[in-house]
Amino acid sequence: MVTAIRPSRGYRVFQAVNAVVLTVVVVVTLFPFVNIVARSFSGEREIRTGQVSVFPRGFNVTTYQHVMSDTMFWTNYRNTVVYTVVATAISLVLTTCYAYVLSKRQLKGRGLLVGIAVFTMFFNGGLIPNYVLISALGMRNTLWAIVLPNAVSVFNLLVMKAFFESLPVELEEAAAVDGTTTYGTLWRIVLPLSKAVLATMLLFYAVSFWNSWFAGFLYMDRQELFPVTVYLRNLIAGATAGSDQTTSSDTTLQIAAGIQAVTIVLTTLPILLVYPFIQRYFVSGVMLGAVKG
Repeated sequence: MVTAIRPSRGYRVFQAVNAVVLTVVVVVTLFPFVNIVARSFSGEREIRTGQVSVFPRGFNVTTYQHVMSDTMFWTNYRNTVVYTVVATAISLVLTTCYAYVLSKRQLKGRGLLVGIAVFTMFFNGGLIPNYVLISALGMRNTLWAIVLPNAVSVFNLLVMKAFFESLPVELEEAAAVDGTTTYGTLWRIVLPLSKAVLATMLLFYAVSFWNSWFAGFLYMDRQELFPVTVYLRNLIAGATAGSDQTTSSDTTLQIAAGIQAVTIVLTTLPILLVYPFIQRYFVSGVMLGAVKG
C-alpha cells in the first residue's frame, strides 16, 4: 500500500506565505488600473475631491462621448493600427534575420556586428540629426517615419540571438545534409521551433509601437496622419488649458478632469485584448532566450 507523503510544516508555511505575498502583489498591480477605469467613468467633482477609488462615483460617460464622437479620433486610431501592424511586421523580419546571423559562431566578423548593435544601445545621433536625416530622406508625413527609425530593438535582438543559440546545432546540420539552403533551414526548421520567442517579440514590438507618440508628434504635420496617442495628447493639452480658464463650461471641466483616465483606458484596451492569446508563449520565450548569453 502506497502512503502519500504529507508536506512538512515548513513547506505548508512556505505555501501560505507565498500565497499571501502573491495576492498582495496582484492587488498592488491591479489597483492603479482599476482606479483609472473608475476615474474614467466618474464625475468631475468626485475626481477633483479624491473620492474615486475602486468604483466610479458620480457615474458619467461625458468624456468618452466627447472623444468617440470625433471622426478624427477614429482616423487617428486607424492610423495607429496600420502603423503598429506594419512596424511590428518589419521589426520581426529584421530582428529575426539579424539575430539568426549573429547566432552563428563561425560567422566571420560576428563580434563586430554584435558590437555595432550594442553600441547603439548607449549612443545615438541625437534628436536634431535624426530629424534632419528623416527630412532629407523625404520620410516626413509618411508611414516610414514611424516604422523605420526604431525598427530593430537591440534588447529584443540579443534575446532572440540567445534563443537561436540554444537550439540544437544537430537539427541544422541534418537539414544541411539533406540539401536544405540556409533560408530553407531558417523557414522550415528554426522558425517553427521559435514560436515562443517570436510571440514574445511580437508583444514587445506591438506594445512599443502602439504606445509611441513622439515620432508621430515630431515627424507628422497633418492631423489626419497622427497616431491616436498624439490625438489624445493634444486633447489632454487642450482640455487642461480650457480648464484653467474661469469661463470654461461644465462640459469642458468634466472632460479635463477625466481625460487622462480615458486616454489610458482607450490606449491600453487593445493590448489587453491581445495579450491573453500570446501570454502562454510570453514567459517561456523570455526564459528560453536567457538560457545562453
